[in-house]
Amino acid sequence: MTDPLTVSAPHADQGSAPTSLGRTLWRGWCRKCPNCGSGPMLKGYLKVRDTCPVCREDLSHQRADDGPAYLTILIVGHLMAPIMLIVFTAYRPEPLVTITIFAIGCVSLSLYLLPRLKGALVAFQWARGLHGFAGRNI
Repeated sequence: MTDPLTVSAPHADQGSAPTSLGRTLWRGWCRKCPNCGSGPMLKGYLKVRDTCPVCREDLSHQRADDGPAYLTILIVGHLMAPIMLIVFTAYRPEPLVTITIFAIGCVSLSLYLLPRLKGALVAFQWARGLHGFAGRNI
């Protein structure tokens, strides 16, 4: 029986040892190629490269679409809403101060998370052989 957290089938042509799902997701989070871990995955803020400049892994099959944006909204909302409630009930700051601080916090956290979640989602697709990643060598 194989370990479900080990990635090897779609990328057997690389000649490397199987990569764990956690390591692959970490490479995506760091916006690096899920195959080699050293080449940059993104060529802009959110634009995924067609191929890795280091190992030439084809990344054009990715279909992240709106997934990273939904995950960003989910995470930022679940982090900021309770913090806002705690700050408001404990300190009762002025409304303009509250809006300013939490607007800056939400935008900053969203801008930080969005490209990292896109990288992780593309790495997950690569690891699981989704959207054409698996069948390209056949």
